[in-house]
Amino acid sequence: MRLTKLITTALALFVAAVPLFAQEWVEFASREDRFTCLFPTQPKVTETTYLSQHEANLPARVYTASQGQSRYSMTVVDYNQAQRILTEKSKSCPAGAEPCLGGPGDEGHWKADIRGAIDWATWQFLQRDAKVTLFVWANMDLVEGRQLQLTNADKSRTFVGIFMHQNKLYITEGTVPPRYPEPALFQQSLGWLDENGVGLRYTTYYSNNYPAPPKVDRSRRPGQGRIDAPGSVVQAEKEGDK
Repeated sequence: MRLTKLITTALALFVAAVPLFAQEWVEFASREDRFTCLFPTQPKVTETTYLSQHEANLPARVYTASQGQSRYSMTVVDYNQAQRILTEKSKSCPAGAEPCLGGPGDEGHWKADIRGAIDWATWQFLQRDAKVTLFVWANMDLVEGRQLQLTNADKSRTFVGIFMHQNKLYITEGTVPPRYPEPALFQQSLGWLDENGVGLRYTTYYSNNYPAPPKVDRSRRPGQGRIDAPGSVVQAEKEGDK
């Protein structure tokens, strides 16, 4: 009798817990920031600014969602504005202040700001009160970046991805409680959209500091596991993988 009661209680607890983990995740696509990602719920979007290495206050958006005690966020920073902001800022720099002034064609060091964006974002995580357990080069759909894993003071774990695509910085951050599985569904779901909201994939590694490689022509090779923004239409590429 006691065993039967224990089994019944355990089964009830299991059934009650199923909706938390079995619910379908949202295939989210942002045309404005040109990315796709899986979230446990429709993310909340917050407008903010991000202070770059050379102190440009860049426009940014933060997409956040939660599931139980787990938290997920995507921060997108628009480094396309770095040249304008730092060039204007350099006009008020003291004479001879090279770190502020920059040089001809690189006013305010806007070029260095863009090229160093991934490392600058990585440095922010390295300064946290947490133990770094992984720090590696990575790519997401062939777009290169970095991945970090941190164990926080409360024993929760944070999994970070930092990538740069078309002068936009993408920072994914998933934090789970102690002894929880890593947030792989969120971490590995990041994808990219073109200007028409169509999911894209390159034929080889993409580095933001160099010309983009050809894209897979999805009109000839449909699917490719891409998530498209609602209402987008796949069109033939002029150049790309045939």
